[in-house]
Amino acid sequence: MLVGCSNVGSQAPLGFSTFGPEATRSSRGPGAPLTIFQARESWMAAEAKRENLLYVAAEFINTIDVYSYPKGKLVGQLTNIEAPNGECVDKNNNVWITEFYVGDIVEYAHGGTKPIATLSDPWGYTSGCSIDPTTGDLAVTSRWGASSKSGVVAIYKGTQGEPTAYSTPHMFYYYYCSFDDKGNLFVNGISRGSAVVFAELHGRNHNFTTLTLEQTISHPAGIQWDGKDLAVGDYYAPEIYEFTIHRKTGIEVGSTPLNGAGGGTNQFFIDGTTVIVPVVSYPGTIGYWPYPSGGSAIKVWHDGNEEPDAAVVSNAN
Repeated sequence: MLVGCSNVGSQAPLGFSTFGPEATRSSRGPGAPLTIFQARESWMAAEAKRENLLYVAAEFINTIDVYSYPKGKLVGQLTNIEAPNGECVDKNNNVWITEFYVGDIVEYAHGGTKPIATLSDPWGYTSGCSIDPTTGDLAVTSRWGASSKSGVVAIYKGTQGEPTAYSTPHMFYYYYCSFDDKGNLFVNGISRGSAVVFAELHGRNHNFTTLTLEQTISHPAGIQWDGKDLAVGDYYAPEIYEFTIHRKTGIEVGSTPLNGAGGGTNQFFIDGTTVIVPVVSYPGTIGYWPYPSGGSAIKVWHDGNEEPDAAVVSNAN
């Protein structure tokens, strides 16, 4: 069953503050934005476009680190992004990145260093995103709206133009989302009463159904359709849970323990039999674990960023 929880950080919109690069989360407060004047421009190694790439977002230092995948060699860095919070990849292997405090969604070509498109979210505070495999539409969650109003799910038809907003009265703060292979969208968040909420936005009629999961989730983290089931993370637990969705219930069919992670999960990315996890920790940690079996990590390294927020793989074209 779903239970209530305490929010991580403040849930009210925060004003911008400027902190030095040496600032830690404790010194500026949980959830506070960090504005850093980058010392250098975005860069990408010459070989990057020919390789599969892992993009790791770090909201608090306005940075995307780009690694060769699966080797994990740093081959680039995007530094001109304001508070990157969520990532998704489209059929062209272009990477979409949400800018939390700006409310924009920027598109980068595989291995590119400058945006090729920017979408504006009228509700702001953009968090997670997902591409519908059946239509190519882009779904973006807005954590909350202007003037402390409820968040929404915004869907951009064909990743263009003005979005259409969808919401459910059972959810106030919208965190992450993932389409399944039929165009249904799964969303997690928090209610006005601080309970963790999961919901399904049906692709055919765009109606929301609230779901009950057979597992306690302490705080929303990344979710992803793995091709068969819905994989769900927990911000406070080093484990990913898999659910088969039957009507209004998520039936737990397995779990992926992240041995040695040392923290919970942010927005992970499942690539076949591997799950890439940005671990909730300081210093920032990235790891590969077997999926769905879990257990010991295949590879772990420190990203150098403070608590990486999201990971996504873009394959070389």
